[in-house]
Amino acid sequence: MSRALRLIRRRLLSSIPVLLIVVIMTFLLLETAPGDAVDAYLLSIGGGDANIAESLRRAYGLDQSVLARLWLYLTALARFDLGWSVAFERPVLNLITERLPNTLALMGSATALSFVFGSVLGIIAGSKPESIKDRMLSTISLIFYAIPSFWLGLILSLIFAVQLRWVPTSGIETIASGKTGLERLADIVRHLILPVGALALIYTALFLRVMRASMAEAWKLDFVLFARAKGLSRNRILLRHVARNAALPLITMLGLQAATMLGGSVVIESIFAIPGFGRLAQEAVSGRDAPLLMGIILVSAVLVIIVNLLIDLLQTVLDPRVGASEAMQ
Repeated sequence: MSRALRLIRRRLLSSIPVLLIVVIMTFLLLETAPGDAVDAYLLSIGGGDANIAESLRRAYGLDQSVLARLWLYLTALARFDLGWSVAFERPVLNLITERLPNTLALMGSATALSFVFGSVLGIIAGSKPESIKDRMLSTISLIFYAIPSFWLGLILSLIFAVQLRWVPTSGIETIASGKTGLERLADIVRHLILPVGALALIYTALFLRVMRASMAEAWKLDFVLFARAKGLSRNRILLRHVARNAALPLITMLGLQAATMLGGSVVIESIFAIPGFGRLAQEAVSGRDAPLLMGIILVSAVLVIIVNLLIDLLQTVLDPRVGASEAMQ
């Protein structure tokens, strides 16, 4: 078995207790919150008597003890059943599979663009630390990183959607457009330009600063002095040695930002009215839909674990020393 496969096996085995802890802790925390889905439903229809509330709780299984409901939920998860959404009256798994692709398209595009541009600009800034070029890029990145995502999204929407009318203001695609194939894909891309741009600008600034700081430290290491002593050109040292070693902290930051970017999608999806994973979580909280919120948190945890596993594998490619001791066990 190769080193990569052994590393994957160990990561997957260690993720099982992590997911179990996430499920149990989330379930118990939701139980401590006041009210439930029945209270939210009665409030939405203007109220109801105690008999109606009791019958609804009995129908949804909310009249059972906490441990009984926790055991039922865990046994359902073993069958890959995420439960039934009380607010939407649909299976939780169907809701998640319906909304998740929109968020993955949004966050995946923003992450890819910010990582590429942040890496390139970070290499440019870190090629000559403390130069005028480095100071300008560092200052601009600090400004963009300090801007709140909701404010940047509103400004971009006001300029490019309302005033210039170059792109749509909201939604994931044109409603009832009847477009299929490449036409529908182009329509979705037009709708994602502003939200992806708002997120990409902020995270590009973050990746730029991380890459620049890592390169500034790498220039001081002994292997760079040795490469210079061998007579290698500055561009070769920059790209093949300094930038490659500086990319390791950047890739680590990419894994750490996976959970943050999933949470950040709530604001952007609300601003641009994108029916995604973040808005679904907001609707689950407002509707006190515990099964739906549990499913969202569980799927988010699985996505973070998968992203970090991919980051570990990518780091082993860039630096064979990473994970070598774990893979040999």
